[in-house]
Amino acid sequence: MDDERTTNPHKTVVTAIQDLKQRSIATDACLVVIYGDDMGRRVPLAKEQLIIGRSSKCELQVDQESVSRNHARITYDDKSYVIQDLGSTNGTYVNDELVDSIALRDGDQLKIGRTIFKFISSGNVELQYHEEIYRLMTVDGLTEVHNKRYFHEQIEKETSRARRYERNYAVVMFDLDHFKNINDTYGHLAGDAVLRQLGQIVRTKVRRDDTIARVGGEEFGAILPEVDLQGARALAEKLRASIEEAVFRFESTRIQVTISAGVSMFDPEMKDGEEAVKLADDRLYEAKRSGRNKVCG
Repeated sequence: MDDERTTNPHKTVVTAIQDLKQRSIATDACLVVIYGDDMGRRVPLAKEQLIIGRSSKCELQVDQESVSRNHARITYDDKSYVIQDLGSTNGTYVNDELVDSIALRDGDQLKIGRTIFKFISSGNVELQYHEEIYRLMTVDGLTEVHNKRYFHEQIEKETSRARRYERNYAVVMFDLDHFKNINDTYGHLAGDAVLRQLGQIVRTKVRRDDTIARVGGEEFGAILPEVDLQGARALAEKLRASIEEAVFRFESTRIQVTISAGVSMFDPEMKDGEEAVKLADDRLYEAKRSGRNKVCG
């Protein structure tokens, strides 16, 4: 048939719709790095297997100590993409669950070492990829709360609204107590797991109009529109108590986690909103100096 197609350019070639569908599934899927080195990188997936690992011989190299030389393999089985752990030291995670082998679904998150990938496979993959890149400009891929850039943009906007409409807003700054000890004792993978679980907790404790963001390694900030200092203290205390009571786990290890927090309220006499952030930050460090696991301000 190849010879006939070459010598007769007018010959009609019929391709079954099912073939097109299968080809689309197999060639349009991709992985996107949403946390780690090369954030935003797109890795196209095809029918050929893809080995992920630290070795330079892997089709997808992730050069980290926590990644095994041949860590995991992605294959296509005519229906779906399947990821299989290859006996790695630190395991392969899909949506925070340790897996041996599992079929991937659109939107799944894969964690290899300290790198997190998002699997995209349905609809307009090009459009979904660009939407994901836009999302990465405002959201921290590990904790899935907003990032530092977005936090400071919102401070400017909230300050402008506060001056224009004479309304309050408050700021809460908090971070994990003795986080370095967690990393030193259990390793950075455990530290990442704690931060990710903390992000899940704090997202459920704020209102729709509030902004919660990761502004540093283990430091977070919240912007609370139309809230006074008393309301900010109440939220900070709710966060502190919820995190102290929560069960943080990495694999089979339970890790005790507490936070310290500082609160402030924007004052129209302030030069800008960053003064409110600095005041809350100063009070956060006052909470740390005075014993930790407490709220100041």
